[in-house]
Amino acid sequence: MQILNSPARYGAIAQSLHWSVVLLVLLAWGLGVVGDEVPKGTAEAAVLFVHMSAGLLVVFLTMMRLLWRLADPSPQPERTEFGNFAFAGWIGLGAKLAHLGLYVLLVAVPLLGIAVEFARGKGLPVFGLFEIATPWPADRALARNLKGIHELLAHGLMALAGLHAVSALIHHWIFHDNTLVRMLPGSRGR
Repeated sequence: MQILNSPARYGAIAQSLHWSVVLLVLLAWGLGVVGDEVPKGTAEAAVLFVHMSAGLLVVFLTMMRLLWRLADPSPQPERTEFGNFAFAGWIGLGAKLAHLGLYVLLVAVPLLGIAVEFARGKGLPVFGLFEIATPWPADRALARNLKGIHELLAHGLMALAGLHAVSALIHHWIFHDNTLVRMLPGSRGR
């Protein structure tokens, strides 16, 4: 198993960071969607704790992924049979903007969630180890507004992640290149 990226595929570290963030985002988003339906009390507190912990891990692993990209650059984009297609440059630009958007949202959504808790006048539990006290007094209107933005951006993140996944499948099934395969652990290229 290759640890570092090669010109042809992602290494185990980049793959692990990518798929860990995918699973944590799905967990956090899913818990966020059902969180209001959970009965008040211990169950609700547990769901919120896991939701916030997953969000904190998303920020941490995203920052690690960005630092790792600096240390171990990503492979070059795959050449496809449509590489000389008139819109190929625009598609490449769109892919870069989508990746940038993903990274921005992967950090912004959890940070807004933290701001929601602070605006509620609550501290931020950090994996049950310690708590960061709120830096400002409770403001219910601000908390409500921030929560709305947090939810909207979380749904936007899921939509953009879905576009990212569909694009990888299009590369695999229509362009017949290794874009998807090179991010899958244990897979071989075509």
